Amino acid sequence: MQFQLKPNMPFITSAQPAVIVILGPTASGKSAFALALAKKIGAEIISADSRQVYRELNIGVAKPPQEALQEVKHHFVDEKQIREPFSAGDFAAEAIERIREIHNRGKRAIIAGGSTLYLEGVLKGFADLPPANAEIRGRLLLELENIGKEPLYERLCLRDPVQAATLDPTKTQRLIRSLEIIEITGTSVTALLAKQNKRHTGLHFFTTGLSVSREMLYQRINQRTDEMIEAGLCLEAEQLYDKYREILADKRTTALQSVGYQELFNYFDGAINFAEALKLIKQHTRNYAKRQLTFFNNRLAVNWINVPEKSHDLDIFVNSFEQKMAKCFSL
Repeated sequence: MQFQLKPNMPFITSAQPAVIVILGPTASGKSAFALALAKKIGAEIISADSRQVYRELNIGVAKPPQEALQEVKHHFVDEKQIREPFSAGDFAAEAIERIREIHNRGKRAIIAGGSTLYLEGVLKGFADLPPANAEIRGRLLLELENIGKEPLYERLCLRDPVQAATLDPTKTQRLIRSLEIIEITGTSVTALLAKQNKRHTGLHFFTTGLSVSREMLYQRINQRTDEMIEAGLCLEAEQLYDKYREILADKRTTALQSVGYQELFNYFDGAINFAEALKLIKQHTRNYAKRQLTFFNNRLAVNWINVPEKSHDLDIFVNSFEQKMAKCFSL
């Protein structure tokens, strides 16, 4: 395992143990690594996955199996209803409080997940961005309705290419908000984020990213998609489609816009056939993984480590990680 402490990472000598953050692109093995490490060091897991928090999303969000949830306490898994709003800001505030509670009980905390804004909110806080402007937002929403999302996305690419690389045209809420901020402030979201001050929470974080070769990552994504289909993803998506059909069209319930479900909803609508839906799930998941990596590399300070290609090497990987961490932090 390759592991290198970043030059600007301090050696922490604190009564509070460092919070280990495990991030990476989808299908990189975060959940398995976090579970194995948590069992070894007696930690609880803070799930930084914006979809696993919803009770009715299971197969399509690669939710940990029940045995894993029983072995190690997982926070922010199966805690919300589909219609219940839960923002990155909500997660960041609640996660910090839960980490403090975990430490007060003499336990350790591991944050594991790949939801970019969830992770950024916990690690850095949020920039002092301007409040919504009803006039500007109304005009942008009218443009979205009249000319579509692609021209608006192209506009963002020209005005703020770094921010644009962290989303795609389907992320209309973030797209509209980014363009709104640019119009209000006259500068880019990226420039505003660069000026943000790190929030002082009293917690120390060590952020580790799981690095997988592109070939291996895409292979894992394709294989996992096939396994999800075999496990009953179509039935799960159909049940959601039947239950929430009336709110699917407004695109405001973000949980139901997740990759893996949205493509199957289009299949149920008759817009595409099943083979195309399966192909698009794999393609969109690969695209999402690319956006995650762009975000992590541009917005967060991450210590990247190469993960083993075979599952039976996981214990060796965890032992090596723990030994190297112990040299820097009190585990």
